[in-house]
Amino acid sequence: MTFWATPPKKVMIDNLKVGVLQHPAGLPAQFNPRYLDFAAHYGFVPVACQVKRANEKGRVESAVGYVKKNFLNGLELPSFSAINPAARQWLETVANVRIHGETRSKPLERFAQEKPLLRPLPVRPYDCAVLRPTSANGCCRIIFDTNRYTVPYLYASQKLTLKVYPDQLLLYHNEKLIATHLRCYDRRQNIQNPDHIQELLAQRQKARQQTCLQAFLSLGASAELYGRKLREKRLNASHHIQKIVALSQLYGPDHVARALEDALAFEAFGCEYIANLLQQRERPTAAPSPLHLTRRQDLLDLELPDADLTLYDIKPRPPAP
Repeated sequence: MTFWATPPKKVMIDNLKVGVLQHPAGLPAQFNPRYLDFAAHYGFVPVACQVKRANEKGRVESAVGYVKKNFLNGLELPSFSAINPAARQWLETVANVRIHGETRSKPLERFAQEKPLLRPLPVRPYDCAVLRPTSANGCCRIIFDTNRYTVPYLYASQKLTLKVYPDQLLLYHNEKLIATHLRCYDRRQNIQNPDHIQELLAQRQKARQQTCLQAFLSLGASAELYGRKLREKRLNASHHIQKIVALSQLYGPDHVARALEDALAFEAFGCEYIANLLQQRERPTAAPSPLHLTRRQDLLDLELPDADLTLYDIKPRPPAP
């Protein structure tokens, strides 16, 4: 559908701050530079009403009053998505088919006469977003109107540019669009993009694995070779490395380093073998107990006859011829 309209050559506005920064009585108005840019985009010249001259905008006030009394009076406003179809129905069945009090004709008929003279609006509408500099915190979030919005983890703690629209927020890093969110008008909400959260969790897991690997490699000269053999022999090598690092915190790095050397010699690759070696070495060895006599001393005092050693003095017989 194509909407036709012709920007007028002159637009009279009240002295609202969006369009007029200040307008002293009897002096020219100082327009908002952003509003002048908006006027240049659509090709009209803004003219500010004189201060305290209500007659200069009487027709606008009259039209606003007509809408309030005939359409909005007593009407509940659940959302703009519900109001817009109702407004269109009201225009087609009431406002545009009535006899206008000043033109004495129906607005629908008057518009049919003016439509051939209208020009199309610019192809691209004016970008009316509000630009705000912002920064993402270490948790990959920016704060706007007390609400928190996620950004990709690559832009944590980075300076960003926020473009605020009535219905959405756009986040830029330099000139690159990095995140888009629906604008939330509640307070203190945490608005998350699931992709951002998954990226953050994956990055944190990768960082934890790198930290764990560094701690494992610091367990002596045998750790690197043992880790390489683990990857060759076991499918879940990272799990075993994590358990071995945990054992080093329990038994101490020196004991685990010695266990790694022994496990390499035995070609035993796995955290369970390292745990078994550590447990065996930690197990105390039982000291030999003193001899306890189970009988009375008098029963142990035995008298034996002297041994007859004359048997050893008998000379052996010569061999037979």
